[in-house]
Amino acid sequence: MRYALALLILTCFSSVPAALGQELTPRAYWPAPEGTKVAVIGYAHSSGDTLFDRSIPLYGVESDLDSTVLAYVQSFSLAGRSANILLELPYSDGETDGFIETIPASGKYSGFADIGVTLSFNLAGAPSMTPQEFQALRADPHPILGASIKVVAPTGDYDSDRLLNVGANRWAVKPELGYMLPLAPKWLLELEAGVWLFGDDDDFVAGKKEQDPIYAFEVHLVRRFKPGFWASLDANYYTGGRQTIGGDRLRDVQRNGRIGAPISTSSSSRIRSFSISG
Repeated sequence: MRYALALLILTCFSSVPAALGQELTPRAYWPAPEGTKVAVIGYAHSSGDTLFDRSIPLYGVESDLDSTVLAYVQSFSLAGRSANILLELPYSDGETDGFIETIPASGKYSGFADIGVTLSFNLAGAPSMTPQEFQALRADPHPILGASIKVVAPTGDYDSDRLLNVGANRWAVKPELGYMLPLAPKWLLELEAGVWLFGDDDDFVAGKKEQDPIYAFEVHLVRRFKPGFWASLDANYYTGGRQTIGGDRLRDVQRNGRIGAPISTSSSSRIRSFSISG
């Protein structure tokens, strides 16, 4: 597959601020032949106790959120190793009600969220390859060690007079290592560990907002059925992210996890991915 249009029905996107630390991304380090290009349109809807940006000090939250993402992936050779670059532009729309301490707060918001750029490359086990060499790897997979770095830039819509915004008004960077271990010709075990590092939001309505790193870990058990058709069982755990707002140190350390079960099918002209998580 050299060119494809992908329609992804997902539960979250890694470039939306609410999802920082919460990603479930199976096959993140599975290589592709050099020159592969993929365009992506994605949509997610969520409701209940969720926020676009969980760093906002809002409690008792009830939200109704919609997110759409446009993305583009390009594979290439980097020092003889397989690599790819991913560009993501999310658009978010929603309404949230909650409390700041005991004071009711609510708001509606819509606009483009922050742009995300991810560079992924394989350190061992996956040199840059032709389609024929890729088919040989598919038939006889072997361990792969990969690394990536994701940068989320403060390009989204942001109003310093509002508590709720779709843009975070700060830089965020996530370096990560991933390891893929074949358990059998059709089964793969994938392990990932990374850390989110945050810049400061100097224009936050309640004062300068600072945040400690968030440490994130993922595990994926992937079953490949045939070319373009696979399913996985995913789990993650993330911790950290304690904030300081206006000089006050908050007690908001994150310790949580998610599970998911995506199924993906594709052909030469389309890709469909369905995911259930919670």
